Amino acid sequence: MALALSACGDTPTATPQKPSVATSAERVGGMEALVAAAKDEGTLNAIALPRDWASYGALLDGFERKYGIDVRVENPQGSSQSEIDAIKRNRGRASAPDVIDVGDTFAQDAARQNLLAPYKVAAYGSIPKNQKDLEARWYNGYGGYISIGCDARRIKTCPQTFADLVKPEYKGAVALNGDPTQAGAAFAGVYAAALANKGSFDDVQPGIDFFANLKRIGNFNPVESTPAAITNGDTPISIDWDFVNLGYADEFRSEGVDWKVAIPFDGSFGQYYAMAINKDAPHPAAARLWQEYLFSTEGQNLRLEGYARPVLLDAMEEDGTLDEAAAARLPTVEGTPEFPTEAQSAKAKAKIARGWAPAISG
Repeated sequence: MALALSACGDTPTATPQKPSVATSAERVGGMEALVAAAKDEGTLNAIALPRDWASYGALLDGFERKYGIDVRVENPQGSSQSEIDAIKRNRGRASAPDVIDVGDTFAQDAARQNLLAPYKVAAYGSIPKNQKDLEARWYNGYGGYISIGCDARRIKTCPQTFADLVKPEYKGAVALNGDPTQAGAAFAGVYAAALANKGSFDDVQPGIDFFANLKRIGNFNPVESTPAAITNGDTPISIDWDFVNLGYADEFRSEGVDWKVAIPFDGSFGQYYAMAINKDAPHPAAARLWQEYLFSTEGQNLRLEGYARPVLLDAMEEDGTLDEAAAARLPTVEGTPEFPTEAQSAKAKAKIARGWAPAISG
C-alpha cells in the first residue's frame, strides 16, 4: 500500500546529495537513506493544517506513527498567504515552515518568488501535467468543488445555487471561509460566483460584483466560516469546499448540527491544493519524506476518507490501489471538470486583490 514509499526503481546514486539540495529520494541515496536522514532530524515544521481539513488529522498521526518524527503545526487555521508570509518572515530560523499546503494559485506565486525547492516524489510522473509545476517546485495533492453548506436548524429552506443566495430569507447568513485575497477557499468561492453570473475563467469580476451585491442587500456575513462559527450558529450558510462542508456534516452531527451540503450547478468550480517544500527548510529530509508520504497510496487514500479528491485518483483506480468504498462516498458532479490555467488564476487573483476590499467595504 505504499506507492511512493516503496520507491520502485529508486536506485541510489553513486554520490548521495544532502537532502537540502536533493531533487528526489534517489539523489539522497534511496528511500532508506531519506528515511534515516529524516529520523535523524526528528522534527517536521508544518503550518496551517487543521486536523478536520482533508484528513490531516489521520495524515499527521500516520506520519508520526510510521516514522517517529514529531510534526509541529503552527497556526492551524492560517490562510495560504499566511503560509507564504511565514516562509519569508522566518527565513534562516529553526521555526520556519518546512512544508506548505496552499491553493495552487498561491503556490505559483511562491514559485515565482523563488521560495520553493524542486523535488520529485516517486509518484511525480503519475500526477497529471496540468496539476504540477514542470520544475517540481509544487504539485497538487488533493482538491474538491465549491459547495454551499447550510445549518438546517436555523435556515428553513437551504440554498442549492448561487442564485438562491440573494433571496431575502438569507439576510446576514452567507459567509466565506476567509478573505479571498488571502485564502484559497474564499478565492475559489468568488471564482465560482463569477461562473454562476456570466463570468468565466478569464473574467472573475462578476464574482466580485455578486458579493458586493450580497453586501448591499444585507445577505453577506463578514464573519469567517470556521468550525467554531458553525457550531455557534454564527455562519449558518458557508461557501466552502465540498470536502470541508461534508466533513462538518459528519463531525457536528453528534452536536446536534444538521449541516446540509449542496454543490451549486450554476457555479461549478473545482480546484486543487498544492504541496511544496520551503527552499530553506530547517528539516529538509523530513520535508521530503512528508511529501513522499502524502503522495503514497496510503496518503492519497486517506484523503478520500475526508471527502477530498486525491490527485492520483485516476492512476490509483487504474492500478487497483484506490479505496473504492471511500471513493464511492464522493458527491457526484455533473459535467467534465475544467480548471483555470495558471495564467487565468494569476489574472483572477490580481483582480480580486484590487477589487475585493472596495466592493465589500463600499
